[in-house]
Formats: sequence, C-alpha cells, structure tokens
Amino acid sequence: MTALRVLSAGPGVTVQDRGRPGWLGYGLSRGGAADALALAEGAALLGQSGDLAALEMAGFGGTFEAEADMVIALTGAPMRAAAAGARLRWNATHHLRAGQRLVIGAAEAGVYGYLHLAGGIAVPEVMGSRAAHLTAGLGAPVAAGDRLPVGEGRAARAGLGLDPADRFHGGRLRIVASAQTALFSPAERARFEATGFTRDARGNRQGVRLTHDGAPFRAEGQLSILSEIIVPGDVQMTGEGTPYVLLPECQTMGGYPRIGTVVPDDLAVVAQAGPGARLGFRFVGLDEALADWRRARAGEAARLAAAIRPLVRDPAEMADLLSHQLIGGVTAGDDLGEEE
Repeated sequence: MTALRVLSAGPGVTVQDRGRPGWLGYGLSRGGAADALALAEGAALLGQSGDLAALEMAGFGGTFEAEADMVIALTGAPMRAAAAGARLRWNATHHLRAGQRLVIGAAEAGVYGYLHLAGGIAVPEVMGSRAAHLTAGLGAPVAAGDRLPVGEGRAARAGLGLDPADRFHGGRLRIVASAQTALFSPAERARFEATGFTRDARGNRQGVRLTHDGAPFRAEGQLSILSEIIVPGDVQMTGEGTPYVLLPECQTMGGYPRIGTVVPDDLAVVAQAGPGARLGFRFVGLDEALADWRRARAGEAARLAAAIRPLVRDPAEMADLLSHQLIGGVTAGDDLGEEE
C-alpha cells in the first residue's frame, strides 16, 4: 500500500475523521475533526465518502513526501502550501508526483487546516474510527518518520476548487437552551446575548475560553450543581463566571453551570476562531435549530458538489467568453527590442 511520508510535523497534527459516536455512556466523547465541514468539503472535492480520514493540522502543517503519484485536497483554515517550489491554492485539489514534497506552513486565518488524500488515510481503526483522541489516549500526534497509508479510492481529479463558507474570523453563534439555562436569570441571559466575547489564547480540541468586558455571569445555586453529562457545544460558566465552549475532545462529565449549547453547524466557527477573534451568541428555539440542521444535512452534498469548479476554465464551456479581455498587451511588435 502506498503512503504519504511525514518528514516533519507541527505539534498539533493528527489523523481525524467524523469521530466515535455512541461511546458517551462509557466515558468517551465523540472526538473527530474540529471542523466537520472541512471534512465534507475535502470529500466533495475528491469525490469520495465523507467518512474517510484526513490530516488535521492545528495552526501549522509540516513537510510530507509522496511515495507514489496521488491527488490531494486542502481545506479548512487556509495555510501557506507549496509543492515543487510552486504555491498551492487552498480549498482545491492538486497532483503530488512520486517523490515530490509538500510543505504546509502556518495558518493565515483560522486554526485547523486539513490535508485530504484521494482514498483517505488508512491507519488502523480503533473502536470504529481512525481519529486520534489524545485526551482518551487513542492514537498519537503525527510525527516525523510516520508513514500514512493511502486507502483505495476512485480516481480523483486535480485542478478543482470551491469557495468555502467563511468561518475563520469569528461571528454570531446560535445557541439552544440546556437543562441549566433556567438557572441564569432572564437578565443574565439577555446580557449574555448582548455581550461581545473575545476568543482567548487558551484553547485546544477540548474547548476554548472566551473573555469579555463587564461583570462575570452567575447562575443561581451554581455551587450545588452535581456533575452530569456534557457534550461538545455546551457553554460552561467557570467559577469566575467566564464562558468556556466545549469542543469534540471534551470530557463527558462536568459540574459547571451551562447557559446553553451551540448548535452543531456553528461549532466550527468556535473551533476556527483564532485568538482575539470576536464571537457572540443568540438563543434560538430547539425546533428551529433541528429544522435548520435537517435542512443543512439534506442539501449539504448537493450544495458542495454544485460549488466545485475547475480552477482553469475550459474556453469551450465559457458562455461569457466574448465578455473577457483576451488580447490585452498585444502590440505591433516594433517595441519588443527596446530597453525599459
């Protein structure tokens, strides 16, 4: 089986897929990619299943070498990438030739970038997933010397791109009520919605801390709250009254009061918000959130497929060909020998 060799890797590079649903009762959170939409975008670009594993790069990529010809896709937080000395476009597919090196640098926006291989990364499955869950001791960070096997897949096409949904600069998040929302007074909930938060520098795949100006947020009887099940998206208020948004590798039990839960489709905005990014919240009803989620899932594959386009347009397929400037810079030729 061919593979992608790892020559160097940043400290936050791991193999991720959609995670491990169904293990919450055993004390294991789902895990999986911090930005699930980036997985779907890569799968759409390569024309393959969204269940396949990819490489998640937190803040910085690394240097990789192809053992054989392969097609890759780059999605998620844009990072500076190059192969054979040429800059590679993000949110696009590219050929990597046998022996060619791919160099991926720091994120230029957002946090988590993704490297997808046609056929997926075929490391062994553990408990039904290939995703590393470092908090639980499943898997390990990718490191120099690793060999990432490439799975069998359909032939993918290089030279395709898409324009991703902008989720790399913060934004306003939808949040639904949790079992403890009522412990926060109506005035506190209104203040929470009206407050602008800043993504703190402290954060990882377990969650991110938010800071704000003004008084801390308090829940009634918060010191007597018993530990209970928590899930990614829950917004806990720490003892100092600061919100902490849980992400895929969060713990499964907690005793801090939760003011609500970020809807799944907005969780990538939290994960991709770099330090200093501004975030806000607005409460929505559970029925509205579920309807939006079902609508998004039903049309996601078709929407992504429709957004994919060739990076170099075929003139034969350009209905607006005559509207383009095709001869700019043409001269009579008598100035070509002149010195500038």
